[in-house]
Amino acid sequence: MVESLPPLYALRAFEVAARSSSFTRAAEELSLTQSAISRHIRTLESQFGCRLFERHGPRLVLTEAGQRLARELKVGFRIIEDACLPLRANTGQLRLKAPSTLTMRWLLRVLEALKGQQPALAVQLASVWMDFDHVDFYAEPYDCAILLGNGHFGAGIEACKLFDEWLIPIGPPEPADGPPWTLERLKDAELIHPSADRRDWRRWLQAQAPQDRALLEQVRLERGNVFDTLDQAICAAMAGHGLSIGDLHLVAQDIRLGRISLPFPSAVASGDGYYLVWLRDSPRQEHIARLRAFLLSQVLDISDLELDYRVPGAVTGRLELS
Repeated sequence: MVESLPPLYALRAFEVAARSSSFTRAAEELSLTQSAISRHIRTLESQFGCRLFERHGPRLVLTEAGQRLARELKVGFRIIEDACLPLRANTGQLRLKAPSTLTMRWLLRVLEALKGQQPALAVQLASVWMDFDHVDFYAEPYDCAILLGNGHFGAGIEACKLFDEWLIPIGPPEPADGPPWTLERLKDAELIHPSADRRDWRRWLQAQAPQDRALLEQVRLERGNVFDTLDQAICAAMAGHGLSIGDLHLVAQDIRLGRISLPFPSAVASGDGYYLVWLRDSPRQEHIARLRAFLLSQVLDISDLELDYRVPGAVTGRLELS
């Protein structure tokens, strides 16, 4: 029976290629060459006597047989991982997936503190760019993840909110005697967008006072520079390339240190938040609970986020949270 099974490494190569829809990304994930991935796929197709992928121009598309195999292997490899996990559970290492901006702006600092206080709880972090945050615990090698979302992550997923997302315009440091920012001035400002759909500026503008509606409609969102990540947009704003939207939690330290100015003292709740998520039946529940408790202990209270601020032409005041 064992001899009739295809090589495990070929099945793994196919599963990763099917999940990523790319031989190139599969090669990167498995530390192989693209030609090696192609060879493994040909081996499987030869043994099964059917095609697993079809090429439509540059796109790689699973055949019906490929979809069925990918679906079953996704579950199968998760079962294998869970079977092996108890044998290494005493190491205390947790595999954590997190979005890149959160990692750079908050999580790295927190995990460094974790090492000092709980050295036995080792966390292996994978910082991943995600346009919309997502994790598939049955296909990806993680025990838990931190995701930005609305708290609903699917059946069988437990979630604990760490903090809400508060959107606020940010810019480079400006002299205290500079001209004040107004919505009229915003119309002509260079805008920076943290995502291609420009959703963050749109959310902030829509939450402003109704009496400013006519003026806000003149702020053209189609202009300005577009970046892949919030972190890139924050860095561009700090460097003086325009005004961006930041997450108040993630730029709090930069505000306090004077690296970022706040053109408008109004922060808007997006409705989303950062959540620690994990499988309900995860065998690492005890370790995840310890990580969850530590992460929560490192979150600033919302009252602490009502930071003193100084904007050009204004005195020090309090942020408005809405």
